[in-house]
Amino acid sequence: MSSEVPALDTVRIGIVSISDRASSGVYVDKGLPALQEWLSRALKNPLQFEPRLIADEQARISETLIELVDAGCALVLTTGGTGPALRDVTPEATLAVAHKEMPGFGEQMRQISLKFVPTAILSRQVAVIRNQTLIINLPGQPKSIQETLEGLRDSSGASVMAGIFAAVPYCIDLIGGPYLETNDEVCKAFRPKSAMRPTP
Repeated sequence: MSSEVPALDTVRIGIVSISDRASSGVYVDKGLPALQEWLSRALKNPLQFEPRLIADEQARISETLIELVDAGCALVLTTGGTGPALRDVTPEATLAVAHKEMPGFGEQMRQISLKFVPTAILSRQVAVIRNQTLIINLPGQPKSIQETLEGLRDSSGASVMAGIFAAVPYCIDLIGGPYLETNDEVCKAFRPKSAMRPTP
């Protein structure tokens, strides 16, 4: 009987930056590099990124999300287009492709952001499941992306508020996706003991 620990699953992740101006070249997009850098630090798994930079067009956003789900992405993270402005339609486009809504993610993101700015209540990020893919809308600023994913720490580095990513690996387990292993110093995933696997 083999006691070998299985190798970590390779994970395909869709990252989508939604911005009229960045997608048309008015300024350099900072969302995709921020997402890729944070995920590369947070996860031990081999990662395959599927990056997309698109305009604030509801139909185009929905099409892109469906395309990434169909391409086998276990997780899709979007950044941008979640405020109350007329062109902000990311939540609507995300809900339009949803099979299940996961409201806790948006609630926690707003709680984290409210520690910094009262205008966090204007953010409308949502998270949904489509087939076996978790799709999460994140804020538009790289600093806010990191805070909402990673959570907040005190001056000694101890966690004072969990980021949303702590719940992502177990959610992906539950919908039949790959087993995500996190780097605890960046973001410690939470799983019930019965759901934990030995990892290399």
